[in-house]
Amino acid sequence: MAATTHTVTNQPPPLVGYNVFASDAALTEGIARHVGAARLDEVRAELDTLGRAAGSAQARQWGEQANAHPPVLHTHDRYGHRVDEVEFHPAWHRLLGHAVTAGLTGAWTRPDGHVRRTAGFLVWTQAEAGHGCPVSMTHAAVPALRAEPELAAVWEPLLTSRIYDRELRPAAEKGGALAGMAMTEKQGGSDVRSLTTRAEPLAAPGEYLLTGHKWFCSAPMSDAFLVLARVPGGTSRPKDGEGLTCFLLPRVLPDGSRNALRIQRLKDKLGNRSNASAEVEFDGATWARRVGEEGRGVATILEMVAATRLDCVTASAALMRQAVAQATHHTAHREAFGRRLTDQPLMRNVLADLALESEAATTLALRLAAAYDGGTEQDRHFLRLAVPAAKYWVTKRCTPLVAEALECLGGNGYVEESGLPLLLREAPVNSVWEGAGNVQALDVLRALRREPEALNAFLTEIGAARGADHRLDRAIRAMLTELADLEGIEARARRLVERMATVLQGSLLVRHAPPEVADAFCASRLGGDAGAAFGTLPHTLDLAAVVARARPETGG
Repeated sequence: MAATTHTVTNQPPPLVGYNVFASDAALTEGIARHVGAARLDEVRAELDTLGRAAGSAQARQWGEQANAHPPVLHTHDRYGHRVDEVEFHPAWHRLLGHAVTAGLTGAWTRPDGHVRRTAGFLVWTQAEAGHGCPVSMTHAAVPALRAEPELAAVWEPLLTSRIYDRELRPAAEKGGALAGMAMTEKQGGSDVRSLTTRAEPLAAPGEYLLTGHKWFCSAPMSDAFLVLARVPGGTSRPKDGEGLTCFLLPRVLPDGSRNALRIQRLKDKLGNRSNASAEVEFDGATWARRVGEEGRGVATILEMVAATRLDCVTASAALMRQAVAQATHHTAHREAFGRRLTDQPLMRNVLADLALESEAATTLALRLAAAYDGGTEQDRHFLRLAVPAAKYWVTKRCTPLVAEALECLGGNGYVEESGLPLLLREAPVNSVWEGAGNVQALDVLRALRREPEALNAFLTEIGAARGADHRLDRAIRAMLTELADLEGIEARARRLVERMATVLQGSLLVRHAPPEVADAFCASRLGGDAGAAFGTLPHTLDLAAVVARARPETGG
């Protein structure tokens, strides 16, 4: 009789067949806090359905397939005609179609629209993150298009539709549409003032032909793109930023012909491999419609950028949450040295530290979304500082958190089948997109210098928790000291923005999280009682309760 050598023991079951929304205490409590009572049951039911889908074995398989089979560019058809089409695996279309039909591109016209959409985006991103790019771009194009009401009347119903229509057809023949963005160029990157793409006006009002090259075009399979180009002025050498104007570039023209959008190549990226990012060329016959006033392009497209920055925060929070879910699930089922991993004091410290970071990110993302829904001047001023500060800090924390969560699984976490390597490759992208760390930090300084109302709104927000925790109070005073000292402020911008973001998170957790979570966050992030790596929390804290709160309920 052959010996048995492959009996499998001490392995956790796969984390599938669970409800991503219902098992996330920070998220469910945030929804109860921010959604009006009249709509709370409706929103919970909507997110519960999405949460079950996101935690299903089917959704996980779609994510694996979409990343195992990246998009392929076809520049020409078999006869030699230029087509510039991107082919995706069917799993990509299933993921994207599910996101659209779940309403993740339509937040601007529904009550509590941004909170419910942010929560949904956080839930569904945990199924697979790459397809979130066109979802985010489509959602974010709406406020920019509203600068041109005639265009918004045509495109906003399509962009907010729950119909996933993947065929390239004129807008008038579509039931739903996706939007992308092409802003940066190879010579300037984040410095869009240096772009060289030209826009030549046609006889018809608002119509132009574009000539130029875009180094990054997000979601090149989309039906339309918001782009920046320079409208000629009266000088041969325009000043930085002079003449920059926003345009809507449709993929298919009203007569059914293809617009001259030439996809040169797809980027070979570190992660985000299921999603296509491209270099594109406008050859002088590329037709576009102006959005907003000539010369006001940066201000116009920044409406889109601000919305996508919130999505960067949310997507990072989603990656963090999924990494923590995987780590707490694995360690609850795996034994070493006679005890479950989660019951061992040092592992519990690591898990609790990861859980704190994840909950702080989720709570902050929902607060920003609620401010969008609020729509008051106070909300607008608060967002002006809070969004770039959150974008800077939350996206920065994502990569080390995912790396530490991977290590909780040991060698199993380093293997592709665990799903953690995919999360780790995805983690840096949100810190880079829509302005990397320095861009966000400098944007905070710009707001502090130009918009005193923004600082007042920010201080009002964090001040709502004053007196509740002495470490938070001390951190607020230290932050105010930093703000009062403008000497060398640019070189200190990252330090300042980090402090602003953590103080904001501390204020939110002190007001809304359970005492054990707020206590641990304030002790480690604001009180300085922790080391540089995760897993260095004070041992006197109630870490078991923090870990238990973070572990997803799977019935096992």
